[in-house]
Amino acid sequence: MDSGYSLIRLMEPEPTPTRISMREIAARLSVSHVTVSMALRDSPRVSAATREKIKQVAAELGYRPDPMLNALAAYRNSKSASGIHSAVAWINAWVRPDELRGYKEFDLYWKGASECAAKFGYRLEEFRLDKEMPLPRLHKIFQARSIRGILLPPHGSVQPAWHDFPWDDYSVVRFGRSLKFPPAHLVTADQLTNTFIAVSKMRARGYRRIGLITFETDLDPRGPHFTAGFLSARELLKDEKSFPIFRIEEPVTAEVIARFRLWMKQEEPDALLSTVEQKILLRGSGYRVPDDIPVAVTSILDGGADSGMDQHPEEIGRAAFLLLNSEINDGARGIPKIFRQILVEGSWVDGTSLPDRRML
Repeated sequence: MDSGYSLIRLMEPEPTPTRISMREIAARLSVSHVTVSMALRDSPRVSAATREKIKQVAAELGYRPDPMLNALAAYRNSKSASGIHSAVAWINAWVRPDELRGYKEFDLYWKGASECAAKFGYRLEEFRLDKEMPLPRLHKIFQARSIRGILLPPHGSVQPAWHDFPWDDYSVVRFGRSLKFPPAHLVTADQLTNTFIAVSKMRARGYRRIGLITFETDLDPRGPHFTAGFLSARELLKDEKSFPIFRIEEPVTAEVIARFRLWMKQEEPDALLSTVEQKILLRGSGYRVPDDIPVAVTSILDGGADSGMDQHPEEIGRAAFLLLNSEINDGARGIPKIFRQILVEGSWVDGTSLPDRRML
């Protein structure tokens, strides 16, 4: 009897602890509950010292946010148009800034992030880093306007010299891997999986000797991920033919074109999967698409062909802002100790540049 009674007692749920309210924290510090609410949300309207004191007392009392109230607040916000109450920064550090959003993928990063930011009451604002806007001035502007979040779009080959920028004052999220510093959390296309999907779809359309055109690995950090996806597909799909990957340097010179012609003659691929804009390379080599060689690309927006992968760049932009917003709300600043990356999987799109060989 005693053991049975003990078992029943062990199975009974623990009593729910009394939830500490913001008003109790406010009473302890002799401030208003509104001040407590703003401090716990890292509002710049509350001084840093007061925010830290309130957070300390909240932790000592065991305060935990009420998830049901948070869900209700989110529901109410979604039903009403949010007023713009702050800005988040998009820093364009390209040598020729207009080139950044000349890429369709990157322009849709902006669109997805901007539209998502507006739902949360933020405005995404571009800041171009140049002689008229040096880093010290940029930091002063951010501080004066209480800008706490920064999105860093993909970058060109010339890396910005901004190691001395006070990154610890900001929540930061990168797009892609081309920007090597700061090593903040990132959101990008799942290049490895997308390449695997593309090879699978090409094989399903009757192609067997699929060649890959990709970046020179030492020059572009994107190269290894595309290469890894291609090699994984070749291995897991038990491709009976194995041939080299053609690595391209930019710009496309006469030497590159000559090397490509030789590669095509030696390897005789029946289709190409390209991670780069390949029109100049193929036209310079005398190949017509798809008459001479069918082509698929890992980005149908910027790859120069209409068969291949839609990388869902608007969703990448949306995911980047959601990650940034969570960092802002969590009070996470600077370079993270534990690195996170969010990968967005793409979708295959049929087009004219890669006819279905089974139908020919």
